[in-house]
Amino acid sequence: MSGTHAHTVPYVAETHYPAEPAPVSTTGPIAWLRENLFSSWLNAAITLICLAFILWIVPGILDWAVFKSVWHAKSLSECREIIVQTYGEGTTGACWAVIHERLGQLLYGFYPVDQRWRPDVTLLLLITAMIPLLFQTMRPLVVVMAALIGVKILIAAYLAVTENTLGSLFGPTTIVAIVIGGLAYFFGDTHHRTRWLVFTIVFPILAYFLLWGGIILEPIPSSRFGGFLLTMVIGVTGIAGSLPLGILLALGRQSKLPILRLICVTFIEFIRGVPLITLLFVASTLLNYFLPPGTNFDLILRVLIMVTLFASAYMAEVIRGGLAALPKGQYEASDTLGLTYWQGMRLIILPQALKISIPGIVNTFIGLFKDTTLVAVIGLLDPLGLTNPIRSDANWNGIVWELYGFIAFLFFVCCWGMSRYSMYLETRLRAADRR
Repeated sequence: MSGTHAHTVPYVAETHYPAEPAPVSTTGPIAWLRENLFSSWLNAAITLICLAFILWIVPGILDWAVFKSVWHAKSLSECREIIVQTYGEGTTGACWAVIHERLGQLLYGFYPVDQRWRPDVTLLLLITAMIPLLFQTMRPLVVVMAALIGVKILIAAYLAVTENTLGSLFGPTTIVAIVIGGLAYFFGDTHHRTRWLVFTIVFPILAYFLLWGGIILEPIPSSRFGGFLLTMVIGVTGIAGSLPLGILLALGRQSKLPILRLICVTFIEFIRGVPLITLLFVASTLLNYFLPPGTNFDLILRVLIMVTLFASAYMAEVIRGGLAALPKGQYEASDTLGLTYWQGMRLIILPQALKISIPGIVNTFIGLFKDTTLVAVIGLLDPLGLTNPIRSDANWNGIVWELYGFIAFLFFVCCWGMSRYSMYLETRLRAADRR
């Protein structure tokens, strides 16, 4: 062996060189475009075709819906006259004046105008009850309350400009928003069980009391409910009631008690085998035949019960899938720790099963929320049901796209919000697993 390599000499760097930035083609927007849109010739061709389609259709939609639209008119014919006078013959544009004219009816139905502050406060109660439970923090509540008060200020300013009125800046809704925000902060820092009791029991009771009234508030019959208010009442009640009932049905279907299992299986299979519209007809007509003579069972209450039962059957199957996905060792671990059946379910089994079932649960919620439009067939005027009396008005006869587009936008915002929260919750739970 030569003298040069007789001894091993370690190499020690004597000069520090700063790290070089990564190539532009591997980071930033250019890398994202290359990886997601132009990773191959086929993907590049599909991307260019989609871009060409967007460039072809979006300008026309914006032209119709925004640039050549009319917001202030008393009838559809007046809208068309304004468009022709402004942009010339053969021009078409959206007549959003019908939304401006009937916005209160689409949102509140036939709820008395002087009592519409009560649904507004109920919405604030709903937001205040949901945010601490969904996000485990009060920070989003501050943002939402500030946004609602900001919207209230904008509405008041709009009324002051367009109708020469001062609006209702510091009306009951704004004042109650501040009070509710303070109560939420007070109870948000209390023990978890106290917070759960306040936000899931006390607040809903107050909300239903505000909507229907009684005692110190003017009673509002259910026949006055309609529009998006009716959709929210049915959807939120069905969503809130179907989850716990679905969990009980899923556990009952897996029970070792034959009679209990038979009852749960029969209920689930019967409900899943019958269309929701059939159950709504049963709620509106046939249910009274099974009640004592002279019994006045509110129609909306019957619909709430039927919708909740219908959604709970589908929820039970979603949760049963989550329970079946857990390995048998989780059940054995619960027994090994000496936990009772309900302790094991609450502490070990159900948290994992519900986490697995999150996409299916949210999908059921979204489907239930959209199915609330079926109540129009039994005479309840949700936003979709209100389109017929609005279009039957001689002033708005023939208007279609604007009404359905606005209703679709409302449903899209709610369903998109539920979908985004589902993604947020899945990400948060995955991060918790990595700790």
